[in-house]
Amino acid sequence: MGEQAVEVAIIGAGISGIGAAVHLRQVGIEDFVLLERAGEPGGTWRDNTYPGCACDVPTVLYSYSFAPKPDWSRAFAPQEEIRSYVLDVAAEHGVADRICCGADVLSAEWDETQQRWLIQTSAGDYAARVMVSATGPWSEPVVPDLPGLEEFEGKVFHSSRWDHEHDFDGGRVAVIGTGASAVQFVPEIQPRVEQMTVFQRTAHWVLPKVDRPLGPRAQQIFRRYPSTQRALRESLYYGTELLGVAMRKPRLLAPLQAAGRAHLRRTVPDPELRRILTPDYTLGCKRLLFSNEWYPALSQPNVDVVPHAVEAVRPNGVVGADGVERSVDTIVLGTGFTITKLPIAERIHGREGRTLEETWQGSPTGYLGSTVSGFPNLFVLLGPNIGTGHSSAIFLIETQIGYLIEGLRAMSDHDLASVDVRADVQERFNAEVQSRLTGTVWNAGGCMSYYLDANGRNSTMFPGSTFELRRRLSRFDLTDYTTRTRESEPAAV
Repeated sequence: MGEQAVEVAIIGAGISGIGAAVHLRQVGIEDFVLLERAGEPGGTWRDNTYPGCACDVPTVLYSYSFAPKPDWSRAFAPQEEIRSYVLDVAAEHGVADRICCGADVLSAEWDETQQRWLIQTSAGDYAARVMVSATGPWSEPVVPDLPGLEEFEGKVFHSSRWDHEHDFDGGRVAVIGTGASAVQFVPEIQPRVEQMTVFQRTAHWVLPKVDRPLGPRAQQIFRRYPSTQRALRESLYYGTELLGVAMRKPRLLAPLQAAGRAHLRRTVPDPELRRILTPDYTLGCKRLLFSNEWYPALSQPNVDVVPHAVEAVRPNGVVGADGVERSVDTIVLGTGFTITKLPIAERIHGREGRTLEETWQGSPTGYLGSTVSGFPNLFVLLGPNIGTGHSSAIFLIETQIGYLIEGLRAMSDHDLASVDVRADVQERFNAEVQSRLTGTVWNAGGCMSYYLDANGRNSTMFPGSTFELRRRLSRFDLTDYTTRTRESEPAAV
């Protein structure tokens, strides 16, 4: 059998991919497929099922603009509720039947002759005029290369591959990593274990989480008066934008830092533990964390916080950088994801046959976080330098999808076979971004974070507001692109 021809192939059926599919349908584009490697859709909210997993952005903001949900159970919804929401949106908007599960993309190659992407998957091959990478930065877990890890005789798993059959009761557990996942699962399992050792390479800023149940009364108001939920969403959006201003001008972060220190003093009575948990860099340099349970859990007598990285793993223990081996029977890796190294980049071959990975050489670059020179008709959602550190990722995703739609319209209106962002346009954009990032908290805050790539370059964050991103992505300017006209082919969009 030959390839199945489609107008648009979307790689990934998480929040990004499903959002793109719905928007395509809303503008009358029906010839698309979603290629999902897993057995069911849902993305990061399918994979991360660890105890306590929940949103750390207010859920009314962390939801599609076209699909408000009046009956969220909490201000910050738990994982299963968000996953169900994403699946419901796919079903209600008629895109669930376009998802091809078990279709791991093995290779995607740009064919200059056909002006199409030739995509090989584990479930068949496709030829697509346009390809959308919606794999997301939170899809591939980081498993640290620790000497002896494979010889460990106990249980090891990453937080995003949680083993729900494993019995923690009375066990001795090592937690490696103290980021966004750990602050949620540690308080959940701490009461069950005999001894927990938390290895902390760097202390994080942790702020109180203003979470609460949304009871029937609030849900009824949102359902009966949708404008109230829209108003709440708008107010939260503008509030996060103020935080964004402070991250670009770090001196404005002093009040939040004071709140973080007060939270630490209030919840950690032991002065030595407080010292260990006090960050030595500016708030916002690393991802902001929110929790009311993290500090109290670390203060319990069965928890030992080790302010060092892990040096090695022995068959029955873990050795910290202090040289001390601590006996454990379970290791939970809260070590995050390959944010700046997307695995799909090794499989996408552009105009000259080079992969995205080879092109980037450890430092992802693109134009407006959405297109990459040398890779025609490829759109990347949550691509290089589009992160904000303060707003909802879904806002960014929908803004980028709008740019994708404008690109498809421009191709149709001008009868174009392909669009490829000009190298000089991309270079100017990246020079601007790197220059503007210089004084931001992400570059000047005094820490090493996952915002920085293997070469030490910030290839994650955008140095402006989401207002600016929305403006710059609102129009697809063909003068930014090298184009090729369609030769006697009918317009497909």
